[in-house]
Amino acid sequence: MVSLPGSPATSLLRFLFLGLTTLAPPSRAQLELHVPPGLTKLQAIEGAEVVLPMWYTLQGEVSSTKPKPWEVLTLMWFLEEEKGLMEQVLSHISGVTSSKTGASLVYSMPSRNVSLRLQGLKEKDSGPYLCSVNVQASQGKESRVHSSRTLELNVLVPPAPPSCHLRGVPRVGTNVTLGCQSPRSKPAAQYQWVRSPPSSQVFFAPALDAIRGSLSLKNLSISMSGVYICKAHNEVGSAQCNVTLEVSTGHGATVVAGAVVGTLVGLGLLAVLVILYHRRAKALEEPANDIKEDAIAPRTLPWPKGSDTISKNGTLSSVTSARALRLPRGTPRPGALTPTPSLSSQVPPSPGLPRTDGAHPQPISHNPAGVSSSALSRMGAVPVMVPAQSQAGSLV
Repeated sequence: MVSLPGSPATSLLRFLFLGLTTLAPPSRAQLELHVPPGLTKLQAIEGAEVVLPMWYTLQGEVSSTKPKPWEVLTLMWFLEEEKGLMEQVLSHISGVTSSKTGASLVYSMPSRNVSLRLQGLKEKDSGPYLCSVNVQASQGKESRVHSSRTLELNVLVPPAPPSCHLRGVPRVGTNVTLGCQSPRSKPAAQYQWVRSPPSSQVFFAPALDAIRGSLSLKNLSISMSGVYICKAHNEVGSAQCNVTLEVSTGHGATVVAGAVVGTLVGLGLLAVLVILYHRRAKALEEPANDIKEDAIAPRTLPWPKGSDTISKNGTLSSVTSARALRLPRGTPRPGALTPTPSLSSQVPPSPGLPRTDGAHPQPISHNPAGVSSSALSRMGAVPVMVPAQSQAGSLV
């Protein structure tokens, strides 16, 4: 039977052919994965969520449609780590979905949209994500098709609160450096220093190093005192810290140093004076206690009046009268006596002389004119004992 073009029989055959091709899997179908334009590289902020969009079509379909009844989908999402390692993020095999924490499919299966949702992002979630799709006909393996595609995800981190510090001594005329550094930031933070009101001021290079976060202040003055604020920022956030600069004139330190030096000098002088005093006192004591070998014997002085007494312990008392006996003018009378002074009237008692307790010294008779001892006693003379000095220098 031959049918002419455009006849009703031709139309019926064409309808039946199209219906069979729709219900039956193609023998050599092609699978293609699609990504919206401009979304092959994605950025997200740490702690937020992101969707990696992806869907597939068969045999040049323009848009995604519902999967055919004969389609059996096998879906895998991987994160490519360093050194070529692959970490499985999500899998959907034989209708069962499993995933790591925070990962899920945007659309429930069955669906040709295989987009991946990631929640609670961390910096380590950055990297290339590989989507692998396998579609197999339910009748056999000969209709299996496969395709894969990669998306790039970059998780950005706002700057962590920086720490501010001061290097140098803030005195008038000196130089100091204000430092600021954030311990964590992606991308690397940029830094800006400002001075807070009432003396607001914004700093720029060369005083400011925006990469290292340092601010150089030279030739300080009192007017430069105040609160300085450092702001660390990148494209996804910012954080700040501050440091207080108090410029001093330095007088306080000078006064303290002067007081310390003065105290030390005073203590040194006092120690020297004490040492000199002790040396002088020792030098004065040594000659007084020494009796020299070449010492001259005491001279004989006129005898004082009879007010001299002998102490109870046998030693000679000091002379209480300064008047000396004088002989009458002219020729001395027979029996006249020239008295000799006591030893205590000339020589001070020496601590080195032995005591003569209980022993009566033998009086020395000095009678140049032949006067008897009884006459001398009536005249008020006192017998004395004059110590003699040996050749060795000791008193006998």
